[in-house]
Amino acid sequence: MSAGIDPGCVRLSLRSDGGRISEVRVASDRPAVAPYLRGRQADDAVRLVPLLFALCGQAQGRAAALALAAARGMEYAPQLDPAIQREAMREHLWRWLLDLPVQLGELAMREEFVAAAGWIGSGRRDELAGLLDDARIEALRRRLAEIEDARAPAPRLLPALDARASVDAWPRLDADFCRLPHWRGAAAETGAIARRQDGAGAATPAFAARWLARLEELRDWAAGSARVGAGGTASAAPLGAGRGRALVETARGLLMHEIALDGERIADYFIVAPTEWNFHPQGPLTGWLMGRDANDREAFQAFAARAVAALDPCVRWELEWL
Repeated sequence: MSAGIDPGCVRLSLRSDGGRISEVRVASDRPAVAPYLRGRQADDAVRLVPLLFALCGQAQGRAAALALAAARGMEYAPQLDPAIQREAMREHLWRWLLDLPVQLGELAMREEFVAAAGWIGSGRRDELAGLLDDARIEALRRRLAEIEDARAPAPRLLPALDARASVDAWPRLDADFCRLPHWRGAAAETGAIARRQDGAGAATPAFAARWLARLEELRDWAAGSARVGAGGTASAAPLGAGRGRALVETARGLLMHEIALDGERIADYFIVAPTEWNFHPQGPLTGWLMGRDANDREAFQAFAARAVAALDPCVRWELEWL
């Protein structure tokens, strides 16, 4: 978010007993945006939204604009939005070329990232496809298979949803749902792994499965084969007089905006970000960490850092021992 507004933090609180993790608390501590928007002229509020977020500004801005249009009665069928697609692909590239190499003890591929981001911006798919087939990417894939990972049951993934379909699950959003979103009463994960729903999560160690899903989404974009439902998909639907909802698939997963109007002013505003899905207290992170050996705190914290990176929060994270 912009200066003056703390973007928040994912807080991981742990307790050990007998040398093993006996308690895991996960909390996404993020400020509510609604108080900054309530009472504003609707068009002014929508223009402000992308300025409040440091990451995924295109997606946030588009979701805001579509939610407002839906509140005014316009429906937007699911479709790939090129600007949001490009933003999502740059985020995937950042993870693969800058973050993952460092996590694996390698040098960040900074020059490659700058070049690839430019290719995405100018639609040069062939150049990006060549980079993704480079031996250095294959080496990172191999390293993923070598590091300690978490083997877990198949993840509970959020199904593919558009704005109209989402109304059956959630007729109205509220502040409690924004804080702890749920699918049919339980936590669910979103992101590239959920969008692909190809079973890789059951056959591949947990962290690697999520990294590889991002890579495959990049490859789909480079091949020009991405379809509606992939990162960059947007939709919107009216929810009745003066109320509308938009759904956007960002790099990290499903983003939801819902606007309630009072005339031409914002009466209420709800945002559900991917981090709230993926860092739910009953989400995958808790299962990955519970019961692990905690005698070597340094080794454990390195494992925890890999676990958090696999889920990719949009804010900083902190670990504390209880």
